[in-house]
Amino acid sequence: MSWFESFVLGLVQGLTEFLPISSSAHLRLTAAFAGWHDPGAAFTAITQIGTEAAVLIYFRKDIVRIVSAWFRSLTNRSMRSDHDAQMGWLVIVGSIPIGVLGVTFKDQIEGPFRDLRLIATTLIVMGIVLGVADRLAARDETGGKHRAVKERKSLKELGVRDGLIFGFCQAMALIPGVSRSGATISGGLLMGYTREAAARYSFLLAIPAVLASGAFELKDAGEGHVSWGPTIFATVIAFGVGYAVIAWFMKFITTRSFMPFVVYRIILGILLFILVGAEVLSPHAGESAG
Repeated sequence: MSWFESFVLGLVQGLTEFLPISSSAHLRLTAAFAGWHDPGAAFTAITQIGTEAAVLIYFRKDIVRIVSAWFRSLTNRSMRSDHDAQMGWLVIVGSIPIGVLGVTFKDQIEGPFRDLRLIATTLIVMGIVLGVADRLAARDETGGKHRAVKERKSLKELGVRDGLIFGFCQAMALIPGVSRSGATISGGLLMGYTREAAARYSFLLAIPAVLASGAFELKDAGEGHVSWGPTIFATVIAFGVGYAVIAWFMKFITTRSFMPFVVYRIILGILLFILVGAEVLSPHAGESAG
């Protein structure tokens, strides 16, 4: 991998990680469209550490508060009813599904799941799911001629059941094209949470999963065509761009719907099917390069 490729892929990672359009799919597609080698699951997982560092800084006050309350709850029984302490446990509970499924399906994630036809399918299907969830949220928030405005849930109402459902939604993002934020936000909206609550928990829930995945893949970094230098460079780029994107996205969702992302996903998925069907792109473009 050249330094230019790592710059572009780091930029793509930072731009797409927090948007509900799938960063892993865009890394895969960028390489395929440019005629580059598939950067691989290890490169993707490690560069995600950069964007996750942006989450740690952006939500630093929330994280410090949650971690502090969680540790105190281990020895202080009165702290166990504290919302922040409970959030700590719920992040742990919600991280179990992706941990178990990530290890179980590691070979599929690094192989068959990176087929461009599967990515096109997940882009479209999850785009439709996000669209439906967004419309339901908008209907609750605005009401209608014959409907009253319905109050949606905040994170203070999050329990173990919903935490696990969020976790299984996040685990779906092991398939490129699904999108970690897209799946968890869709799940949250369908369970009746506000856009802001669903997005906030989605980002907090991603922290242990992404850091663990990146650490697990470190042993494979530097193998094949991807070396350490470009990987670290891409990770730094992803951090800087990712921080700007997450700040913009959290403001965006307070007043706007997810429909632009829904339309984008569906159009990209259809375009990808057309290009693969016309044999302009191979469904396994770049994979043979290792």
